Amino acid sequence: MSEDKIIAIFLEIDDFCKEIDQFALKNQLLGDTVKRRNRKTQMHLSEMMTIYIGFHLSAKTNFKSYYHDVVIKQWKHMFPNLVSYERFNQTQSRIFVPLIMLIQSRFKGKCTGISYADSTTLPVCHIKRERQNKVFKGIAEKSKSTMGWFFGFKLHLIINDKGEILSFCFSKANVDDRDQKVMKVMTKDVFGKLFGDRGYIDQKLAEYLWNDGVELIYKVRKNMKKMNISDTDKILLRKRAVIESVNDELKNICSIQHTRHRSLQGFLNNAVSALIAYQTFEKKPSIKINHELNEGECLLLHAA
Repeated sequence: MSEDKIIAIFLEIDDFCKEIDQFALKNQLLGDTVKRRNRKTQMHLSEMMTIYIGFHLSAKTNFKSYYHDVVIKQWKHMFPNLVSYERFNQTQSRIFVPLIMLIQSRFKGKCTGISYADSTTLPVCHIKRERQNKVFKGIAEKSKSTMGWFFGFKLHLIINDKGEILSFCFSKANVDDRDQKVMKVMTKDVFGKLFGDRGYIDQKLAEYLWNDGVELIYKVRKNMKKMNISDTDKILLRKRAVIESVNDELKNICSIQHTRHRSLQGFLNNAVSALIAYQTFEKKPSIKINHELNEGECLLLHAA
């Protein structure tokens, strides 16, 4: 990863943090006369967020190794107020909410009317060690996917045809893909056609989304009656693998999944910063579509 890219990401985040500071300053309670300790930290919030996102853009798979070998040794001139690795971990709780606000305001894709939905597993340990895991005891759950049993969480995603993330949701492993509460949150800013796999087969869910302006199109089972859809929708449904490519890049390039978490806070910070890192990719798995044509004449040109 080049220094120019990390600087560009820092400038974007720093502008965002300045907006947060201005908003907080304007909304201070005038009548609050209680004295509070407001000591500034050595590292700025934007620096910590940039370092976290930079980890997912590096070739490192271990954050401690990345912090010592890359941040301290190579980026010392860009981050002059670096703290120790232990101190950095102690203050990581303050970046989660800003990370969520950042991806929602600056790194969120725009809906084009053609979207894809899928979920992927985020195991936190080997299934054989589920009862020994103390970090996520009472939080993570056990469930079964197409790859077998796992213990952890699920990441629900909706992307557009350009491969950009429109919405996401973290849930326990045993939450169904068709859960209406999850889909209600994720489809808030989605319209048009939403393509999914057989895990989204549910007539009630389809009717619920239809009332919100979203047409759910999914692959049917062999013993089911085929859906009455256009040839264009059939082609777009076959290209649903694009979201599986996104999940693959999140896991194998952005390192959104690993089993070395020491706290729930660290898990969430790692996952959200990985999503932001993916959104900074210049080339994403995508489908090239001519959006200038009418809906009935929408032409799928080729898979990028």
